[in-house]
Amino acid sequence: MIVLGIDPGIAIVGYAIVREKNSKFQVLEYGCITTSSKSSLPDRISYIYDELSAIINEFEPDDFVIEELFFNKNIKTAITVAQARGSQILAAQHHNLPIYEYTPLQIKQAVTGYGRADKIQVQETIKNILSLSEIPKPDDAADALAICICHLFTNRFKELYRIK
Repeated sequence: MIVLGIDPGIAIVGYAIVREKNSKFQVLEYGCITTSSKSSLPDRISYIYDELSAIINEFEPDDFVIEELFFNKNIKTAITVAQARGSQILAAQHHNLPIYEYTPLQIKQAVTGYGRADKIQVQETIKNILSLSEIPKPDDAADALAICICHLFTNRFKELYRIK
């Protein structure tokens, strides 16, 4: 199974491609799609959609996994990121990918076993689970890797207990 994980954003979209084969994880790629604040919102959203579509075409993932948004401070930022997130989901939908969403709490719980883990704990655990030589950077890409791990662990649990 190949999973495409997305840490949604407008300025920076973290993405990761992780393959699970024979109960082992292999990182195929991770990184960020970045847009300039000088570009118009429609241009930024279109660029993200196009870049994400190219990643989907290249890696042909089986599942698309994206973090649910959680904002409690800046509503203007939340609305802009939500618009960009919609284009990210649309890219998956247009490529006929099953779409899964997880909250930050679910991701931290699946990766570290503790839903209130801090960023460093999550990143160290990602590094260990994926046998990486260093903590993945930038943070947005590390978050996308965590989303992939969460989904793959969740699938293992569902298969083990035959949960639909």
